[in-house]
Amino acid sequence: MPVNRLTQTPMAERIHIGIFGSTNSGKSSLINAISDQEIALVSSVAGTTTDPVYKAMELHPIGPCVFIDTAGFDDVGELGKMRIEKTKALLDKIDVAMMIFSPDKTNFDYEFEWLKILEKSETPVLCVYNKSDVNANIPEEILQKNPVVVSAKNKKGINELKKQLVELVGKDFELPSITGHLVGEGDSVLLVAPQDIQAPKGRLILPQVQILRDLLDLKAIVTVITTDKLEQTLAAYKEPPKLIITDSQVFSYVYERTPKESQLTSFSVLMARYKGDIDEYIDGSDAIQKLSPTDKVLVLEACTHNPLDGDIGRIQIPNMLRKKISKDLQVDVVSGAQIPENLGDYSLVIHCGGCMFNRRYVLSRIAKCKELGVPITNYGIFIAKMGGILENIKS
Repeated sequence: MPVNRLTQTPMAERIHIGIFGSTNSGKSSLINAISDQEIALVSSVAGTTTDPVYKAMELHPIGPCVFIDTAGFDDVGELGKMRIEKTKALLDKIDVAMMIFSPDKTNFDYEFEWLKILEKSETPVLCVYNKSDVNANIPEEILQKNPVVVSAKNKKGINELKKQLVELVGKDFELPSITGHLVGEGDSVLLVAPQDIQAPKGRLILPQVQILRDLLDLKAIVTVITTDKLEQTLAAYKEPPKLIITDSQVFSYVYERTPKESQLTSFSVLMARYKGDIDEYIDGSDAIQKLSPTDKVLVLEACTHNPLDGDIGRIQIPNMLRKKISKDLQVDVVSGAQIPENLGDYSLVIHCGGCMFNRRYVLSRIAKCKELGVPITNYGIFIAKMGGILENIKS
């Protein structure tokens, strides 16, 4: 039976917990012990875990989280190097790390080297000494890291591990409300959600679902319509809605019809604050006015769907830029988790709402741009700026 993705917490909304360690240190076995399920492949053959493997679960009282089982960082050979690079790429995504030590080896240089890398990335780390059933004599250098002593095989120490993991995660990783800074209980909110070719048949797109759920949690009074029903719906209100949230593609149309008593924003603008740095995005939008025909612009899109007619990131935004700057303006579009190595060559980066990424990863992308001095903005902020209405949009 197929899994109903609408009933699951999206991966991007889960706390990302990376599990690091040497090959066959028991990382996969530990995931199974924590979840009390056989969800990770366990083998005595070194290198069984190749690409990072994501295992979503509920961990009380943390809630929805995803454990990321990585390849051993002492992997050898050319393929091993590639696996290690993929493990390093995770550092921008994980919220918490677990470093696994085991008595299968006597030299822990790799573990301590990676601990330094994790500390440099400001990632909270919990050290774990696994396979205590094999050897409970823990080396002094590991004891200094105050490890949790466990046996994944016998499930010894797993409850203590969960307890310390919960303490490490704490409340710092609770994502804020998406709309709570604009509305509260009893406020009327109107969502304008075009159901066009980019909206998957039979369901709403993810930002619409997340914002609708957030509003329901706030106990707001929510109405959802398509663009063509805007005027009819507004006429039916006894008093104008406190907030109107629209798809950025119809920003101008909705703006022209928004009552002066109502606040206006978009799904993408709200996601910009929720997942990224709204102030950086707004500042970055000033670079639009400075673009010249010889500049290069990069559009970063988290989704990897096939290009569609009228696609906002791959067609609409490039067309808007070329119409304003020059038909010859170079606009590159990159989808998925990778960003170009020549990021510094661009004069502006325009990022999607980031609903498919966790907040830490979106912020790491913004940080890379800031480090290189490249302005970065967001789809919704970009469209509002191009339409001359950014100053009137609530963010």
